[in-house]
Amino acid sequence: MNYITLDYWDLAIAASLVLLNAGLSILLQLRLQVQILIASLRMVVQLSLVALVLKALFTAVSPMWTALAALTMVLFAGREIMARQDRKLAGLWSYGLGTSSMLLAATLVTVFALTTQVRPDPWFDPRFSIPLLGMILGNTMTGISLGLQSLTTGLLRDRVAVEAQLALGATRFAAARPVLQQAMRTALMPIINSMSASGLVALPGMMTGQILAGADPAEAVKYQMLIIFLIAGGTALGAITAVFAAMYRLSDARHRLRLDRLAPKPVAKRS
Repeated sequence: MNYITLDYWDLAIAASLVLLNAGLSILLQLRLQVQILIASLRMVVQLSLVALVLKALFTAVSPMWTALAALTMVLFAGREIMARQDRKLAGLWSYGLGTSSMLLAATLVTVFALTTQVRPDPWFDPRFSIPLLGMILGNTMTGISLGLQSLTTGLLRDRVAVEAQLALGATRFAAARPVLQQAMRTALMPIINSMSASGLVALPGMMTGQILAGADPAEAVKYQMLIIFLIAGGTALGAITAVFAAMYRLSDARHRLRLDRLAPKPVAKRS
């Protein structure tokens, strides 16, 4: 396959657009220029390190090293979920709930794809398993973080209504049903929008990358469809697990709302 290689000068030209973003932030007084530059620097460093790690993994083809790399990805994604919450669960729950939900969903969906559709030999071949896990993980992380954020926000907002239903004898899940439903809708909306827009509005990244690398467009489309189906499954499974587990934590066996199990709201720093 023929594909166009990129050198560092090509990347530097593209990076000028990020500097433009930072300049616009300064001009409009958005105070985002430092975050933009730090995020860009992190991206460059992280992707460069990942390239080195992937080269070593592809050479070794070891189930132990592949599992260790996958676990590392999940643990870092769990930290991102925790960082995106305005009101976190108190204690280890703030990290453990999102991470375990994502580990369950992403692992099940990735293994399902590797053993039934992609079928590399061996099935854990990191050349296939790590990229698949990464795509599923990134979107599942977004779904879980949005679902948890919507749940805690909704319970705090509708606390009186939920407690009134509980006082009338409703179970904790029945009383919080509207909040739970909204949390799930919020979690699934990005993947629904992505599926709706694919092809007509946007050409997804994996498909575009394969076409640029010289793959047949029909084959690239099939792979993209597969990935989106897997992402949808992983997002739904992870979000449902996280949202219902969080609701279980924010109530008790006597069907009382336990918002005291949320960590205190961070105090805003004065500028």
